[in-house]
Amino acid sequence: MARSFDDLVTEAATVSVAGWDFSWLDGRATEQRPSWGYQHLIGERLARAESAVDIQTGGGEVLAGVPVLPPLTVATESWPPNLAKASTLLHPRGATVVADTDEPPLPFRTGSFELIVSRHPGKAWWAEIARVLRPGGTYLSQQVGPASVFELVEHFLGPQPAEVRESRHPDHARADAERAGLEVVDLRFEKLHTEFFDVGAVIYFLRKVIWLVPGFTVEAYLPQLRALHEQLRRGPFAATTTRFLIEARKP
Repeated sequence: MARSFDDLVTEAATVSVAGWDFSWLDGRATEQRPSWGYQHLIGERLARAESAVDIQTGGGEVLAGVPVLPPLTVATESWPPNLAKASTLLHPRGATVVADTDEPPLPFRTGSFELIVSRHPGKAWWAEIARVLRPGGTYLSQQVGPASVFELVEHFLGPQPAEVRESRHPDHARADAERAGLEVVDLRFEKLHTEFFDVGAVIYFLRKVIWLVPGFTVEAYLPQLRALHEQLRRGPFAATTTRFLIEARKP
């Protein structure tokens, strides 16, 4: 028997969204992963590095899943529930977790790190990345691309202007990195497939990925959620996810 709208909403509106683990969505949503395998890539780099920082680590899940960490490993995060989770996961691995505002400046001396990694940063502050890297150091990041999951975004917010749809284009990242004095040595882009199977999955996702529908609450978007629930009774809600990988080196 299909679960009711109220039941799905109550569950998804009250479950914890701390950390960057999406396992609550198992069986309720699917997301195709990029072909390059980000965690494996950074694992290879971290195993060879002497010092590294993971910027905007979330709950530390990605960094904690890497087999070998450098002797000096630091992670930054701004959201208190994520900070607590990251500390629990990373302190036993010998990593330091630093509270940061996700706004410049980064809380590190110039030339502090051989390697900077970052998965899905809200914004990449390229001048600060260049400052904190050592000469010859590398920044390796997987980022959300343009108009990612915008089928869902526009269901709630309506059609978005072109400048919003293209605001996270990888070409912009390349230009910003080069303006900061970095050399982009790898840039890859992929369009991927995402599906949501019930309205609870959508609510959980939007509570966790807070920048997609800013200020999202069930109460504020109840009509859109009810309409989506009716649509989902007929089949999954499909969306296109975009991701890009960028590697930049400091001369």
